[in-house]
Amino acid sequence: MKLPTLREVGTEAKLLLIGIPVFIWTMIPIYHMFLFAISPKEDAFSGKLWPNHPTLHNFSIVFHQQHYFLRDFWIQFWNSTVIALAAGAVTLFVATAAAFSISRLKVPGGRAVMNLALFTYFIPAAFLAVPMYRTMGNYGLLNNHWSLILAMVTIASPYAIWVLKQASDKLPVELDEAATMDGATTLQLFRLVYVPLMMPSLVAIGTYAILLAWNEYLYAFLLLSKDTDITLPVALGNFLAADDSPWELLMTTGFIYALPPAAVYYAFKRYMVGGLTAGAVKS
Repeated sequence: MKLPTLREVGTEAKLLLIGIPVFIWTMIPIYHMFLFAISPKEDAFSGKLWPNHPTLHNFSIVFHQQHYFLRDFWIQFWNSTVIALAAGAVTLFVATAAAFSISRLKVPGGRAVMNLALFTYFIPAAFLAVPMYRTMGNYGLLNNHWSLILAMVTIASPYAIWVLKQASDKLPVELDEAATMDGATTLQLFRLVYVPLMMPSLVAIGTYAILLAWNEYLYAFLLLSKDTDITLPVALGNFLAADDSPWELLMTTGFIYALPPAAVYYAFKRYMVGGLTAGAVKS
């Protein structure tokens, strides 16, 4: 067995010296969130590294909606889930169709449209919140889940189109020519050739759009107002309106809300890394 060289050992040591502090720094907020979640209210601010009497009572309160701010917890959790999945699906459809048209069909003006879409990222999303609110109001979509879904699609689509277009450019053109010679229509070419080959990038972009919508607060706060329509991030903000905020319940709810995106990310981590970097380097 070949032993590692001194240079390789030195490189590994440098990576560990950087990686370990970064990992610890990243995990500290998550640990404190978990610490609040398992602490009784009187011990939440004790400053100890572990509570004297850890409990799961806070989780029981959240799951059974036994607090004023949690009376619509499951409805709001469901709202977040539906909006995130719908935004991911619509973004995926729009971006896949656009990337296919620009990269494979070579539609006239396609690259100009993509560049104009990317140009929108020069404007911070927060600056577009009020125009988006007015637009949704003009179309009668305020306090409707579709307003937030369409807003998230608008924000996610330019980047999604760019990534999928870059990945699409790496696919051999000969595959399209062979399928066309065999009598495949454009729709069959898209469904039977393009989509299967693009699957890693599609999973990555779908995951990206879902997580973007799942974590959105500003647009959800502006476009939705009824307690039974808002998403859970907006509901979490209501905790801070109280004079004596139940921090242990806020952190417990936040910890629960963070678990689904963490599970989604780790389930598709392999696709996320490969899909989002596809086309970054041309061979």
